[in-house]
Amino acid sequence: MPPTLALLVHHSALKLTVRAGEDRLDVPVRWAHVSELADPVPYMEGGELLLITALKLDAEDPEAMHRYVKRLVGAGVVGLGFAVGVNYEEIPEALVDAAEGEGLPLLEVPRRTPFLAISKAVSAAIAADQYRAVTAGFAAQRELTKQALNAGPEGLLAALAAQVDGWAALYDASGAVVATAPEWAGRRASRLTAEVERLRERPAPASSVVGGPDYEDRVELHSLGTGRRPRAALAVGTAAAPGTAERYAVHSAIALLTLTTERSRSLQEAEQRVGAAVLRMLLAGEPDHARAVAGDLYGGLLDAPFRIIVAEAAPSVAARARAEAEGDALAGIAEAAESAAARAGEAVLVVPEGERLVVLAADGGAAVTACAGYAAALEAARAVPEQAAGDEDELVVGLSAPVGPIAAAAAYKQAEQALSVARRRGRVLVEHEQLAAGSVLPLLADDAVKAFADGLLRALHEHDATGRGDLVASLRAWLSRHGQWDAAAADLGVHRHTLRYRMRRVEEILGRSLDDPDVRMELWLALKATSPE
Repeated sequence: MPPTLALLVHHSALKLTVRAGEDRLDVPVRWAHVSELADPVPYMEGGELLLITALKLDAEDPEAMHRYVKRLVGAGVVGLGFAVGVNYEEIPEALVDAAEGEGLPLLEVPRRTPFLAISKAVSAAIAADQYRAVTAGFAAQRELTKQALNAGPEGLLAALAAQVDGWAALYDASGAVVATAPEWAGRRASRLTAEVERLRERPAPASSVVGGPDYEDRVELHSLGTGRRPRAALAVGTAAAPGTAERYAVHSAIALLTLTTERSRSLQEAEQRVGAAVLRMLLAGEPDHARAVAGDLYGGLLDAPFRIIVAEAAPSVAARARAEAEGDALAGIAEAAESAAARAGEAVLVVPEGERLVVLAADGGAAVTACAGYAAALEAARAVPEQAAGDEDELVVGLSAPVGPIAAAAAYKQAEQALSVARRRGRVLVEHEQLAAGSVLPLLADDAVKAFADGLLRALHEHDATGRGDLVASLRAWLSRHGQWDAAAADLGVHRHTLRYRMRRVEEILGRSLDDPDVRMELWLALKATSPE
């Protein structure tokens, strides 16, 4: 605790006497200041013990003393020390009455006690208080370090909560609560997820204070990590603003948790390198080698049915600039998968591949669900005009069907195919099963397919433009009737011999035989691509 007026009054060497405000002696004293100005208020910061001899004051004028004392109280002065035996043999009653009326402690300073002695006493008490705070802070740091080494983040949070006489919570990169201390703080911590999400949007390191009638405590939020994107967040709830010792404890916890997260980042990068090697072996059809390299790292993930997710981001100019400032544009979906898997206690393999991200996750598991949910939220946001401002990353995701380890290469190809379709259709996520259940016709909207179709049919369109026949319509009718002359001729309203003549002209113009099934297939798809109705 900082020094108080009571501490100074009980100081045996100062011999101070209380003349007014005896019930206000427990207020802290920030400093002792000497001023003989008639109005020292402009030079006050609040919390001072003001020392005077009344050299320039009419201390016997009740009105003047009332105005003087009232201004001191308004400026936050916590006490007034009056030296007797200098300009006045005793404190004038006008000043005593004014101090009593405003509740300002008034201390009589004997002539033999110099103001310097009072200033030294205040300074020494402040230094002693700061030393106690620093000592307590170092003790707290040792305890927090011990708990971090022996019990991990959970033990560190428990020690921090005890140090600040409150509660503490740790959040992961997605803003989800990882641990709390004490356990009852879980409900309070969960109410802050939106605040944590806002904190994560700011460059690290960042902090904020949450309080008000909607909260039981004053809560400080601190981002953790040294990179551009926070790796985690710490919440500390207390009844009041932390003191110096408590502040040391909070800062120590931030440093220790940052070291933990940075160590986790190094381990994560090492795991990613192992994961990349495991993925290459799976795609090369070597599941046994992949299991040997992975060991116990991914548990039973490589033995159970899994899905492969391939994600790409094609950022706009604004999004690209933001990505350069904040990090990988694919970090969001990676964090969603990893955080969900960690909370569910399941293994997941996440491998960055340049502009791509590959995720191998258990079929029906939390990671796959989280990726799908992340994509669905992004798709919903794009559907709202005011949110689809053109500065969001154009994330596209392909999801394979469930497969076993021996079919990993096939699953990767399925995910790539689904991703390609998602890009063509303007979707965020497409599952491979959706392709098999749908139609191939939407795929013909690709510009390359349209260009091929236009080139294949151009000569027929040019022939028809001269008015010498309707070869394109005849070809469409003949193909739609699977080469049945009578049915196709009836659809066109012409004789079958006329239709036979037109089909010979088609073969002559294209230089291809309609007896070839591949030719018929290409012509039908070309007709669908150029005129799908």
